[in-house]
Amino acid sequence: MSDDENAVRFGILGCANISIKLCKAINKAPNSKLHAIASRSVEKAESFATEHNLPKTVKIYGNYESLLEDDEVDAVYIPLPTGLHVTWAVKAAERRKHVLLEKPAAMSVAELDRILEACEAHGMQFMDGTMWMHHPRTAKMKEALSDAQRFGQLKWIHSCLTYNPGPEFLKSSIRVKADLDGLGALGDCGWYCIRAILWAVDYELPKSVLAFPGAILNEEGVIISCASSMHWEDGRSATFHCSFLSHITFDLTVLGTKGCLRLHDFPLPFEDNLGYATFLESSELDYAKIQPGMWCPKPNEHVVETQFSQEVCMVMEFADLVQKVKRCEMKPQKTWPVFSRKTQLVLDAVKDSIHRGYQPVQIVS
Repeated sequence: MSDDENAVRFGILGCANISIKLCKAINKAPNSKLHAIASRSVEKAESFATEHNLPKTVKIYGNYESLLEDDEVDAVYIPLPTGLHVTWAVKAAERRKHVLLEKPAAMSVAELDRILEACEAHGMQFMDGTMWMHHPRTAKMKEALSDAQRFGQLKWIHSCLTYNPGPEFLKSSIRVKADLDGLGALGDCGWYCIRAILWAVDYELPKSVLAFPGAILNEEGVIISCASSMHWEDGRSATFHCSFLSHITFDLTVLGTKGCLRLHDFPLPFEDNLGYATFLESSELDYAKIQPGMWCPKPNEHVVETQFSQEVCMVMEFADLVQKVKRCEMKPQKTWPVFSRKTQLVLDAVKDSIHRGYQPVQIVS
C-alpha cells in the first residue's frame, strides 16, 4: 500500500468474491490505497474487512450512497451484479468518482452508453475490469502478432472459456439470475472471448455475427452455454465458445499465414507473475524437409515475467490515468471506453442472433 498522499484513494461498492482480489491489488499498487468499502449492511462490510485483514484505516459503510458521498474517495471499483452497473456507475460519475467497473460492463450497449456519457460529462476516467489486458504478456503477444515476418496475415481466431461449477451454481448463483446477471455465461465468459478476438484484430468490429444453433438457456432465459462466429469483409473470421456446462478451458488460438499464437490460460495466467505463450513461426517449418510423423514441430514457448500480478497492473494503470486527470495533465483517456463499447456491441449481437433464431446480425457501431 502506498503512503504517498497523492495515491488514488479507492472505494469498493460491494463485498463480492472478486472484491477480495481487488482489495489486495489496491494495497499492493504503489500509486493506490484502499480508502473505503461498502456493503448493503455495515455488519457485512465489517465482517468482510475483518475476515480479509483490511487495514484499520479503511472506512466501513453500510450502504453504497454513503461511500459515494465520501469526498476523500477518488475512484470506485464496482463489482456489483451487472444489472446494477448502470445505476451505481452513473451515480459514481455524477459524484465525481472515477469508475473501474467489473465485466461485463452492462446488460446492453444502451446501458453502457449511459455510463460512458455520465463519465464523460463529469470528466471521470472509465475502465472495465478485464484484467488480462494489463499483463505485460499481452503487450508482448501483440508485438508478435504485429510482426509480418513472424506471423504474416491474420486469418482465423478461436477463443474458448468454459467451466462447470455444478448444479448448485446453476440453481442459485447470481450469474444465472435474469434480474442480476442476466447475460449468464455470455457475460461472464463470453466477454473475455469477444475481447480477446477484438484485441487480436486491433478492435476492428466484424461485419456480422452469427450465433451457432444449440445455445442453452435456463428457465429464466439466461444463457448458460453458447457459441458464435464473427466475420470481417476481408475474409477474416473468428469463433468462440462459452459455457457453464463444460470442463474448465481458457484457450485462445490466433492463426496467421506464417505463425500461430496459442494460449491455454489467456484470461488468468497459471502463475501470478509469469505469463506463458506458445508461438509457432514459419521459419521453424521447412515443408521440403518434413518427414513422416513430423508434421507438427514444437512451438517456441515465450515467458514474460512481471513484478506484479495482472490485477495489480490494472489498478496501477487505472490509477495512473486518474492521477493525470486530477493533475489536469490530460482529459480522461477514451481508449478504454472504446474497447468496452466494442466488446459490448459484439456481445449484444450474439445475444440478438440467438433470440432471432440464429440469424446473422450486422454490426452497426
